[in-house]
Amino acid sequence: MPEFEDILVSGEFSAFREAYAPAVQPAGPTEVRRTVRRRRQRVAVLTAAVAVLAVTIPAAANTTLDRGSAPPPGPAQTGGPSPSSSTVPPTPTPSSVSPTAAAPDGRISRSQLLAARVDLPAWPEYLHSPPTCGTEDVRLRPGPNVDSVPALLGDPGHGDLDGDGAVETVALLGCRANGETLGKQVVAFDRDAAGRIVTMGRVAGAAEGMDDITDISVQDDGKVRVHVADVQPCCGLPSWWPQRQWRTYAWTGDRFDQTAGPTRFGVDPRLTDLTLTAGELALGPPDGQGRRTGTVTVTVVNRGPVDVPRLGFDTLTSIGEPAGADLDRCRMADAGPVAACLLDPLPAGGRKTYTFRFLVDPSSGDDPRPVVQVVHFDAQERYWDDLKRSDNRVELRTAG
Repeated sequence: MPEFEDILVSGEFSAFREAYAPAVQPAGPTEVRRTVRRRRQRVAVLTAAVAVLAVTIPAAANTTLDRGSAPPPGPAQTGGPSPSSSTVPPTPTPSSVSPTAAAPDGRISRSQLLAARVDLPAWPEYLHSPPTCGTEDVRLRPGPNVDSVPALLGDPGHGDLDGDGAVETVALLGCRANGETLGKQVVAFDRDAAGRIVTMGRVAGAAEGMDDITDISVQDDGKVRVHVADVQPCCGLPSWWPQRQWRTYAWTGDRFDQTAGPTRFGVDPRLTDLTLTAGELALGPPDGQGRRTGTVTVTVVNRGPVDVPRLGFDTLTSIGEPAGADLDRCRMADAGPVAACLLDPLPAGGRKTYTFRFLVDPSSGDDPRPVVQVVHFDAQERYWDDLKRSDNRVELRTAG
């Protein structure tokens, strides 16, 4: 019965394939040589299997006939060669492994940054920076300097800013704009795959209301802390006047955004509102040298919210030579542009009245109108601005 034998042979080959199919690994570059070696072994195995089938088919046919419609033996009943103990487990092929290329090392030293040519974000517009504050193909100068060219201020910071597992570099840059004022910005740098220094972007930049950047710090999580001030202490402005804050910035995928810290400067909590009023400068009769005694009464009110450790009175020399009354108690303090007579403290909500006496030289008629001004001094004898400057100064009227 040739047809029945064909069916049996076909069934045996099907069982053979089902038994060995799970052991077959997908071919890849690593398997090519192993596949060539195994082909001869498989040919030998198939030849042996056909020979066994040729011998067993009659017995199998008899058995099948005896069982009537019973199915032929399945794969679990068909033996197969056991793997040798020297068989090497298959090695994963490159097609099944997706290695990630390591990110370039973006740790850039100060000397390397000064030696490179880089592109920079735009400088603050409100400062009207000169054309020499360039942004393209820039060679940074070591700062600070007096020239209006981009400069590297201090040492760069380093950290993994974008979470790629490699370190990047953050630097504080400045360029002199007008007078002593510097335009400033914090810029992040990295390296490309070829090792060239490239600009990631601006972390933070000075602007109106945030006029100065004084320090940077990179945290362990890659965020950048930036120390900012509301004004830049230059041009005679005291270094202690600016309000200062730490603000935190983080990479968001295509730029840096602020993620923590204050977003603006409010009213300076260290300042108060002093108000000065004054009567007329009353002049007495001239002495033998033609000088006249001038007396004036002034009143100061501290409208708050801050107590004043010392009241200072400035520009008194525009009136005349101190000659007594409350001026006898004052101690002169030279605080740069302010040479003031220091007197009493004045708490918020308080009021003080003083009488000042001067010797007025009539020959100084060409001098400007005499002026008295009150100034807020702290316990360290530092002078401060006022919340409302316009009522701190009085031009005196003369009587007599």
